Amino acid sequence: MGEHRRNFPLFPLGLVALPHEIVPLHIFEERYKTMIGECLADGGEFGIVWASDDGLKGNGCAMEVTEVLQTHDDGRMDILVRGTRPFRLVVEQFDHVYPAGEVEFLEDRPEEPDDPTVDAAHEAYGDLVEEATDKVLEPSELAPLTAYEMAATVDFGLEAKQGLLDLRSENARLRLVTRLFRAAIRRLDFIERAQARARSNGKVRFG
Repeated sequence: MGEHRRNFPLFPLGLVALPHEIVPLHIFEERYKTMIGECLADGGEFGIVWASDDGLKGNGCAMEVTEVLQTHDDGRMDILVRGTRPFRLVVEQFDHVYPAGEVEFLEDRPEEPDDPTVDAAHEAYGDLVEEATDKVLEPSELAPLTAYEMAATVDFGLEAKQGLLDLRSENARLRLVTRLFRAAIRRLDFIERAQARARSNGKVRFG
């Protein structure tokens, strides 16, 4: 069992955050001004939970405020937050000014990362970074990267990111991000081919 905490501040949003991911937020509702103000005062975390069409997801990501970019005259704030660790929402609590709940911080199963699985994920991530930015990552830069650290820099869909949060195995996460990185590379390749064809004759031909 992981650490349990009651009265944990929650921020339901239409997004999924991952550990290590940097997320910009504009805080304008009074209840969330209060929540973020308390987090800034005591250095505490709050949790982002995906508020999907089906309701709140069961697992979210704890966040810490890393920078206050701007504080407006009316108390609104532009901030940067960083994902720290995944949690499970045990039960919502409705006796706070802002949303809160009892949460359990989730721990991975004890296992050693499998070398071929790690290598495949690093290779796919390196290929994607090079394809998207022309930057070549050195092996020494790739070696320490976990699945979360790599995924935090790529704009996947919400379902894929939630799937990563739900996995309690680093090997399973590495296998999933490898598939996601390779799919992203295929999409980039298709876009480049389509743009080249459009430039050549004004039309994009499929097949």
